[in-house]
Formats: sequence, structure tokens, C-alpha cells
Amino acid sequence: MAEIVIENAVKRFGKFVAIDDVSLTIHDQEFVVLLGPSGCGKTTLLRAVAGLGMVDSGRVLIGGKDVTYLPPKERQISMVFQNYAIFPHMTVFDNIAFGLKMRKLPKETIRERVEHAAKLLHIETMLERFPGAMSGGQRQRVAVARAIAYDAKVLLMDEPLSNLDALLRLEMRAELKALLARLGATTVYVTHDQIEALSMGDRIAVMRNGKILQVDSPTRVYDLPANQFVGSFIGNPPMNFLRGQVRREDGAVKVKIGTLLIAPPEEMRAALDSYEGRHVYIGIRAENMETLDRPADDTLPVKVEVVEPLGSQNLLTTYVEDNMIKISTHPDFPAEVGGQVWLRFPISKIRWIDPETGEAITPDMETILA
Repeated sequence: MAEIVIENAVKRFGKFVAIDDVSLTIHDQEFVVLLGPSGCGKTTLLRAVAGLGMVDSGRVLIGGKDVTYLPPKERQISMVFQNYAIFPHMTVFDNIAFGLKMRKLPKETIRERVEHAAKLLHIETMLERFPGAMSGGQRQRVAVARAIAYDAKVLLMDEPLSNLDALLRLEMRAELKALLARLGATTVYVTHDQIEALSMGDRIAVMRNGKILQVDSPTRVYDLPANQFVGSFIGNPPMNFLRGQVRREDGAVKVKIGTLLIAPPEEMRAALDSYEGRHVYIGIRAENMETLDRPADDTLPVKVEVVEPLGSQNLLTTYVEDNMIKISTHPDFPAEVGGQVWLRFPISKIRWIDPETGEAITPDMETILA
């Protein structure tokens, strides 16, 4: 078992709180991505798990053992760094074998592990090369092979693909995900790239200002962000947030956006009822709005300000009052700058947000259970 448990971890650098009372459990053989902007604390948290930076308070457990103050070599972990961290004066073979030699394993065991790891990363023909004669992608494969050869139960990866070009990053992302699934190691992966997070992780932990804002599956983090920050950070384009006023029409709760009245789903009515006369944000993804080229019931007319052809889609920019809306349409959809389109908002795709706290407004459980 290689479950990782972080309990109430706090790390300060002077007055700056890098990790602010973080608790997180990463299950055995699970792939968890720490995602967030620069300075959010994700690498500091990873280093605390690795033993490269001790927490000021709290605990770190690996496989049920308290490793909070143990050095890295006693934690049975492997780590892959952003800058490869391979030795330029050593051959590929010696780089991959370095950790195994430090453990003084038998030569035959070292050779078997090195060759096995190199084969998994498709660099078995490069074992006698030096890093200077390799591309960036090949050097990154050497770093991953070294971590795999060490045969640790926990694999920590700190933005390992960020130095690669876009096409190579796409290739390595798919290869790495398949490889880690076969290895069955418990993996913690740090990135600021939302596409990497969504495509690779079993779960995503979104961080900001030293705190974890949401931990969930990629689908739920994307579709059901816990707050406005998560919705705006994840997604390209980010989730739209439109300011709407809650009012009562014909005895029912409605939310007014521009000229459109939206009736929230039944399970949300009690929660939104307390906002009567106030504003809420309506969060909806660009691809989740229905876009029509003519008026229809329950639609909102908007003027097209910008059309961005992106190959598989067209991205339209429109405004409702002072709210900018990004709309994803099929490339064949007839939209022109200065023209008008009509939007329909499927209520099942809306995320309701409190404008003061930025937190998602959740259904009233008493209403659901009634």
C-alpha cells in the first residue's frame, strides 16, 4: 500500500503562508494532479511529500507511516523534475542507474531494471549516448526512466512536460498516462496546465493561495466548479459568468439576464429564494449554450463582436450589458461580426454562484429530501 495522507499541513516562508492548513488523501495507485497558478503552493506541497521541504506543522504519511520529518531517501519515493536533473557527463544508462547504484543493488539487477525502464520509454537504443546528444523530449524520457527504474511505490512529478514543445508535450502526455496506469504507482503530478490536469489525472486538486479549493474527478471539476475561481481557471475559454437578478414572477423564482428570464431547476429554487432582489452569477461553458440564427422561445438576442475560427469550432465574443460571453459554435454556423445570434441556456448546464463569496450556490438538501 502506498496511500499518501497529508494532514493539516502548514508551510511558511517568513510571513508568507505557502501551504495553509492543507489536508489531502491520495489513495493507493491513484493519479492525483495538483493544479493551480504560479505561487499557489502546489510545488511546495509536493516537496513536503518528497521530504525536500519540511512542513512547519501537520503530518505527511506514506503507506500508513509518518514520514513528516524523514529524509527523502527513507520515504521510498521517486521524483521527476521540470528541468530533467540528469547528469550531462554520464551516459543514459548511468543516469537511469544512478539511484540503483546508490542503493548498492547487484549489477545484474541494475542492468535489468535500467533496460526495462528504457524499453518502456522507447530509449533502449540510446543507453550509450550522452544527454548532450539528445533532444529535450529524449532527455525528459531519461528522467522518467530513472524514476521508474528506482521502483518506488510513490512517484512525484513536478511539471515534467513544461519544457517540451506543444506537439511533443501532447505525445508525451498520452504515453505517460498509459505508462503510469501500467506501473500502478501512486502518482502526484504538479502542473499549471489545465489540459494536462484534465486529460491525465484520476482526480484534480485545484489550489490557490496555499489552499485546496476543490478535489474531484476531472469531469466534475470542469462541469461543477466549487467556486468562480475554479470555473474561470479551468477551461479554454474559461466558464462564462453572467450577472443576473433574482426576482419572483408569477409566484416562482426567476433569474433575469438582459431581456431573458431563466427558471432555475426545482432543486435550486429554495436556495435561490433567499437571493430575491439581489444578484447572482450564472456560470455556463461556451459549448453548453444553444446558439440559434433566428429568434425562438426562451432565447436571448446578442450582437456578435468577434468571430475566431479555430478549425473544429468558431469562438464568438458577445456582450450582455457589461457581461462578455464566449460562445462555441460549429464552424458552419452562420455568424458574422455585427450580426445577431440568439442564445438559450440549458438549466442543467448552469452553475449558480454567490457574487460576494464566489462560492457555488448548492441545492437545499431539505428540499431535495422532502
